Amino acid sequence: MMTNKMSVKAEGQELILERVFDAPRELVFKAFSKAEHLKHWWGPRGWELPVCNVDFRPGGVWHYCMKCVDKNHGDYYGMESWGKAVYDEIVVPEKIVMTDFFSDAEGNEIEGMPSSHVTLTFIEQEGGKTKLVSRARYASAEALQKVLEMGMEQGVSETWDRLAEHLQSIR
Repeated sequence: MMTNKMSVKAEGQELILERVFDAPRELVFKAFSKAEHLKHWWGPRGWELPVCNVDFRPGGVWHYCMKCVDKNHGDYYGMESWGKAVYDEIVVPEKIVMTDFFSDAEGNEIEGMPSSHVTLTFIEQEGGKTKLVSRARYASAEALQKVLEMGMEQGVSETWDRLAEHLQSIR
């Protein structure tokens, strides 16, 4: 069940996303830090993570491949999208700071695709809930506009819906 919709705010070169999850902060944080959790929910509906390598420590890397497995997605069916994040700072269970970018299968950054510096903040709420705040800073307002035009908002919304479902299934 959906407990909360995502709020979206784009200001200049920063994209701020917020949502409250009906799960304790430690559990929401853990869902972002371990491959066995990320594989269940990362990516929009109809996409899976056949590759998900997480070295969860400052300086560590998360390298993954999202693959479209839903024939209803038309031209996207069978498509692979690689991503990579480098962890800058981790404060368990409060904060994850990372640089996130599009990559190839070897983990090389793809030129011309916008990267972002992301701060995820996990805020404990009453009743065992957690407010997640994602602040993604892009190199320019144009770079932010580019990811919004690529469908970033819908993708994150579906991804966070899947996270909410995953959290319910492991509680």
